[in-house]
Amino acid sequence: MESKRVNIVDCLTDDILVEILSRVPPKSFCRFKCVCKAWLAFSSDPLYRRKLPKTSTGLLYKPQYGSAIQLVGMSPNDEEIDGAFTFIPQYEQLELVDYCNGLVLCRYKSRYTSAETCRFIVCNPATREWRTLPILNTPYGPNVSPYTAFLAFDPSWSGKFYVFNFQEKLKNNLPLVIYKLEVFSSDLCEWLVDDAWSGNHRIMVNKPHNFIGGVFHVHSNTSEILVVKGLSSGIMPYHYTIKLPGDCWNGCFSQSMGLLQCAFPEEGGSTIAVFTLDDYRPCKWSLKHRFCMGDAFGRDNFLPNRDYLSWLCFYRIVALDLERGVLFLVDKESNKLFSYKTSTGQLSEIKDGRLGWTWECFYYVACYSKLPVLSRLCDVIE
Repeated sequence: MESKRVNIVDCLTDDILVEILSRVPPKSFCRFKCVCKAWLAFSSDPLYRRKLPKTSTGLLYKPQYGSAIQLVGMSPNDEEIDGAFTFIPQYEQLELVDYCNGLVLCRYKSRYTSAETCRFIVCNPATREWRTLPILNTPYGPNVSPYTAFLAFDPSWSGKFYVFNFQEKLKNNLPLVIYKLEVFSSDLCEWLVDDAWSGNHRIMVNKPHNFIGGVFHVHSNTSEILVVKGLSSGIMPYHYTIKLPGDCWNGCFSQSMGLLQCAFPEEGGSTIAVFTLDDYRPCKWSLKHRFCMGDAFGRDNFLPNRDYLSWLCFYRIVALDLERGVLFLVDKESNKLFSYKTSTGQLSEIKDGRLGWTWECFYYVACYSKLPVLSRLCDVIE
C-alpha cells in the first residue's frame, strides 16, 4: 500500500510558522501573504505581527511647492522604494491621481496634453514597474466634468488591477450626478463603457474609497457609500449604495481582516470613531474604537478659524492602519501632516510633510507583486 504524502507545513503550529517567517526577507514575506490567507492573517494578529518582517510604509503626496511626487518613508527599509518614480520616462510630468494596495495611478500631462485626453499610468514603486493604459478620450465641456479616476487592486484577491473613471454632468461648473462609468481591466487591456448609469450619485476626487476582495467602495454624497461589485472579464459591474454610520466628510476608509473600516471625527473633532462594516444587506456597522484627540492636539476647540467653515473640524483623517496602530492626519490650517499612535495617543509631526491646498495624500504600503503584462500596449511615453 502506498503511503500518503503529508504536507509538513500543515503539521507545524502557528508559533513555529511565525518563527520561520520572521527570518525571511520582507519582499518574500509580502509575496507569501498574497498566496496564503493563513499567513496573511498572521499580519493582523497583534501578537505575531511584532515578530514578522516589516513592510515598507510611507505617505505619497504632492508638496505645497513644486510638482514632483514625494514619498515620506515610515520604515527603516524604505531606501529601496523609488517614491519619485524616476524609473518612468519624463516622471516630472506625472500627476498623482490615486493609490491602492501598493500600486499607484498617475496621469501623464504636459503643455501638449489636452483636457480631453487622459493618459493614465499604473506603476509599482517597490518593483519599479509601470504600465501605460490606452488613451482615454473623454468629452469635456461646459456640461461635463473632467475625469474622476480611482485605482482598484487587491493582490490577496487577484493579480489584476482596474481603473474606474466616473463622468459627471455639470451645472454652473458644479457636479450634479454620474452619468457614465468607464472601467479599465488589466486582463482585457481595454476600456469598458457603461453610458447608461443610473442613480443619483455624486463623487469627489479626494473622497474616501477602498477596494477589498473585488468590491469597490467610494464615499458618495454626504451619508452614503457607493458599492461597485461584480467585476468579471468583459462584463460591466453593478452598483448600489449603503448608509454610513456617521458624517465621513473629514474621514477615511481602510480595511482589516478583509472588512471595510470607516474612521471620522465626532463631536466637532474632539474624538475619532472607527466603525467596521459587518454586513452589506442589510447594512450593519459596529463601533470598534474611539480615540480622544483633545490631549493629542492640546486644545479643546477643533473648529477652523473661518466662520464660513465652522461646521468642519480643523483636521482631516488621511489614513488609518489599525494593524500597525497608526492614524495619519492633516492640519487644514497649516497643511502639515501628523501621525497619531493609537496605543499611546502620541501625536507627531511628519518631517517634510506639507501638503498643497487640496490635501491630497495617500498612505503607501509596499507590494512586491509583479504587474500584469499588457500585451496590446506599448509602455513607451512619447
